[in-house]
Amino acid sequence: MARQKLGQHFLSDAGWREKIARAIRVSSHGMETPADSSAQNCCWIEIGAGHGEMTEFLVHTGVPVYAVELDPPLIRRLQQLAGKHSNLTVVPGDVLEIDLRALAAGRRIRVYGNLPYYITSPILHRFFSFADQIEEINIVIQLEVAQRLAAQPGNKDYGYLSVATQFYTRPEFVLKLPPDAFSPPPEVASALVTLRLPGPSAQSGVSDPEVFLNFVKSCFGQKRKTLSNNLRHLAKPQRIRELLKELELREDARAEQLSVAQFAAIYRAISSANPAAGPDSRT
Repeated sequence: MARQKLGQHFLSDAGWREKIARAIRVSSHGMETPADSSAQNCCWIEIGAGHGEMTEFLVHTGVPVYAVELDPPLIRRLQQLAGKHSNLTVVPGDVLEIDLRALAAGRRIRVYGNLPYYITSPILHRFFSFADQIEEINIVIQLEVAQRLAAQPGNKDYGYLSVATQFYTRPEFVLKLPPDAFSPPPEVASALVTLRLPGPSAQSGVSDPEVFLNFVKSCFGQKRKTLSNNLRHLAKPQRIRELLKELELREDARAEQLSVAQFAAIYRAISSANPAAGPDSRT
């Protein structure tokens, strides 16, 4: 039985489970094996394993699988499944608190998760904190959020979460899932999104990703305002306009018009122009 307060919607439709399994290459019809070069020295970490709807697919890859689950009744069912599969380890707990790096023990990480809609963003930021060890993230999330992750500059769905996701990863919108694929059915459609790592963060010239993303939040602070207004706490509006012109950007540019690379360029320019007051300042 699903627990509403945990945002549980179980992937009950076998046909959709198979489609997802094929998309993430864990179906018997298109499975990577440990012998494949891309599957060597990796593990799967499943977030919100539920009744084991997708866990069965993951364990048949033969690589270590760590099934993270918070709900005690579901943990007991997963432990029964673990008794049948030596490569499955059940990890009771909250993904926002679990150290994925320690869990993987040096292996590259592949993530699968059917995420509770109400905490999708905090979970994604938790994943991003382990970006150097994660190979890919495959998540089933609310359709509206999936569209935001993959949105491009100028699109109405493009915002802070788009930039954060595209800074760390290369997102791909894979499948749209109807509500009746789940039990109980959610009120909205869902989607499978694959986030491949690394994204452009390594080549961005950004030394502190956390500070950079706080800078991006400021850029989107009031969406209808220009960057020169949203960043006036960092530099005078005229100076911001001058920096934008030097970067061959519109002086009246708004955050929703800029790519990740352009945000990084503006961030570096402001930091260089006034280190004491720039986005890298720790005062």
